[in-house]
Amino acid sequence: MKYKDANGTILGYTQAGVKETQESAEALEYDCDVLIPAAAEQAINKYNVANIKAKIIGEAANGPITPFADEALLKKGTIIVPDLLLNAGGVTVSYFEWLKNLSHVRFGRLTKKWEERSKALMLETVEERTGGAIGVDRRAKIVVGPSEKDIVYSGLEETMAGAVEETKATAQEFNV
Repeated sequence: MKYKDANGTILGYTQAGVKETQESAEALEYDCDVLIPAAAEQAINKYNVANIKAKIIGEAANGPITPFADEALLKKGTIIVPDLLLNAGGVTVSYFEWLKNLSHVRFGRLTKKWEERSKALMLETVEERTGGAIGVDRRAKIVVGPSEKDIVYSGLEETMAGAVEETKATAQEFNV
């Protein structure tokens, strides 16, 4: 951290024992505590899994470990942080973009006005039943339908929460 603070970067730091290589596949087999394969699918597979020395692997790429390699790594005690959890935001938003592109319709376009009318009707009913009135500014905040950003964030939050729960269950199952 001293080097980074003094230089504003970690580039050029020579005390970490970093090896230079021309082949990215070689880097997967370095002796390290944490390995983050972040560029290619199936980077860790039946051909190189026996040479993987990392204690923890964080799947930053989509599917960087094949099912065969995943099983072999788990058997030798390697902790794997799955891509769905580590990279869930990017993967989920890409999925949402794909869905949107298939339909050529932005999220919320088909339901926004319906939601606004439903909420307005509900507020009117509450006001009639209670004899009270909700202020104009407050009504506007309650009635407004979700923006595309709201819908994407909601879906992203749901996906991330599910991934965390699945990861916690797996961690408990394997006692890690």
